[in-house]
Amino acid sequence: MTETSPGKTVPAVDNAMKLLRYIASQSTPEGVASIARATNTNVSTTFNILKTLARDSYVTFDPDTKTYKSGLGLLSLAAPVLGANPTDLIRPLLEEMAEGHRILIALWQVTENGRIVLIDSVSPQRVVHANVSHGSRLPVLIGAVGRCYAARMQMTRADCKAEYDKLEWQNAPGFDAYWKDVEQAGKDGYAFDLGNLFLGLHIAGSLAFDTQGTARFGLSAIGIAEQTPSETLTNVAISLNDAAIKIETNMFAKVAGQD
Repeated sequence: MTETSPGKTVPAVDNAMKLLRYIASQSTPEGVASIARATNTNVSTTFNILKTLARDSYVTFDPDTKTYKSGLGLLSLAAPVLGANPTDLIRPLLEEMAEGHRILIALWQVTENGRIVLIDSVSPQRVVHANVSHGSRLPVLIGAVGRCYAARMQMTRADCKAEYDKLEWQNAPGFDAYWKDVEQAGKDGYAFDLGNLFLGLHIAGSLAFDTQGTARFGLSAIGIAEQTPSETLTNVAISLNDAAIKIETNMFAKVAGQD
């Protein structure tokens, strides 16, 4: 087994990380039963893990209220990455997907003025691929990422139509088709743009949100249509959504299912 292979997971470690993420996402301390219920973890297991974490101050225990909250020990783990560029932290995910699916993977930052800006991309080795310049800006509702944005923001059909009419495509899909894609993205967590934004390019996309419901990063896979089978695009779309969830969990301490 190599260091990069998945290997076998350790349930105790998985449970400990799940508990830490949940506690970190809460604004008030909680008791063992409440934490166990929220994380779908056995109460006895939750109690034993929390006692262990409290020993090294990763969580703190209040004996009066019998509740737990995040502890100072977490800072010793977080300190090395607190000043890191978010792009550096996300790049390993991009590299893994680019090589695994043999397709260009792009990372977009969502701005406050309704745009997405390309801040990083990774191309697979020895594969002819599309190229998008860093710093490129697009409207937040356009393309595959845009369909995800409309879905996750729960935009109404009327509001979406008003914004759609302002978008410029090389091959416009038509609003009815676009809206159908938005509805599907709401179910799947990812979306596709098949030669609409750019002729000859097939794109899959997903989005990462913070705990306040603000869109922070868009992830997209961009492939040349003739060399990107639908199965490949679907598989990479699922990977993009998984990566978005990892970003939400690890960068924003967002609990699965929290919106």
